[in-house]
Amino acid sequence: MRRPLKLHPHSVCAAAAGIEVEITRPASGSVLLSYTVTGRIGDLSLPQIAAATRTDELWRHTCFEAFVRDAAGEAYYEFNFAPSTQWAVYRFDRYRSGMRVATEIEPPQIVGRSAPDRYTLRAALSLPDVLRDQSLRLGLAAVLEERNGNTSFWALAHPPGQPDFHHANGFALELAEG
Repeated sequence: MRRPLKLHPHSVCAAAAGIEVEITRPASGSVLLSYTVTGRIGDLSLPQIAAATRTDELWRHTCFEAFVRDAAGEAYYEFNFAPSTQWAVYRFDRYRSGMRVATEIEPPQIVGRSAPDRYTLRAALSLPDVLRDQSLRLGLAAVLEERNGNTSFWALAHPPGQPDFHHANGFALELAEG
């Protein structure tokens, strides 16, 4: 299935015309995400490809994100994917509480492709055992940094106020058991 991300009402972005995410669940233990940004890609600040290592604070620059939880639970995982192929995964007990590095998850596989009018980042996720064979709620998001320093925030759904990808309103997509 394909879903558009919405620009946060307090954000502006001259470089991107839109972002869509293609979501598939080929097996109960995996999710494939393909984020496609259309627009003037040369105006985006895209980090150079680097070693695919776990790195904190990726959200401070261009970054694609997925928030995943059991459809009935409060605990969730935050996945961050950078165009550099660096990544991070965190586990939360509930809304912004109990954050820790999720060492029980294999590193995601990330591939990026760029053209003048399109950038695509594909991420293959291995889910932790606790999420296998479960219906999932997903929050999908992106932070785009433009070369002029402007940062914009995109998500399936935004709660009122400032951008907050962790908010329950952001878990706007249900994904059936794999």
